[in-house]
Amino acid sequence: MSKTQPSVKQLWNAFTNKHPEYRDKNIPESFYFCDNKTDANICANLVLKRIKQATATSLWWFKTYNQALPKKDDLNIVTDWDGNAVAVIKTTQIDLVPFHKVTEVFAQTEGEGDGSLAYWRKVHKAFYTREMKNSSDSFNEEMLIVCERFETLYP
Repeated sequence: MSKTQPSVKQLWNAFTNKHPEYRDKNIPESFYFCDNKTDANICANLVLKRIKQATATSLWWFKTYNQALPKKDDLNIVTDWDGNAVAVIKTTQIDLVPFHKVTEVFAQTEGEGDGSLAYWRKVHKAFYTREMKNSSDSFNEEMLIVCERFETLYP
C-alpha cells in the first residue's frame, strides 16, 4: 500500500546524496507493510533496525491487482502507516514458494514476532485470509507466496 508524503522525496534526496550512483534513478515506489497501523509501524521500525529483511506477498495479490512481481535490484521506500518515509530497501532475491514450504530461515529473515515459522504461518494465514475475504478465492496451504528478500540501504 502507498501513501506519498513529502518525507519520501526528502529521504530519497538524502539517500542519493550519500549514494550518488543512484542520482539518475526516479524516486522508487513507496509502500507500507501489513493491513493495519500497528503492524505497519512495527514492521517499518524493524526494517529501520535491519531486523526485517524479507516480506511475503501472495501471488494472488499480484494477479488480482495486476501488479508486476518484484525483481532483484528493485528499490523501494518503506513508510509507516501514515506514509512517512523510513528506509530505502533493495530487493536481493525473489522466490515463489507454496505457503506450506516457506522455511524457518525465511520466517526469521522476515523478522516479525518471535521469528519462528509457527508464528509466521499463524499471522500470514490470517493476513492472506483477510486479504482474500471479498473474493471468490480463499487461503490454502498450496497457494504461492512471493518470498522477497531485501537489504536496507538507507539510513
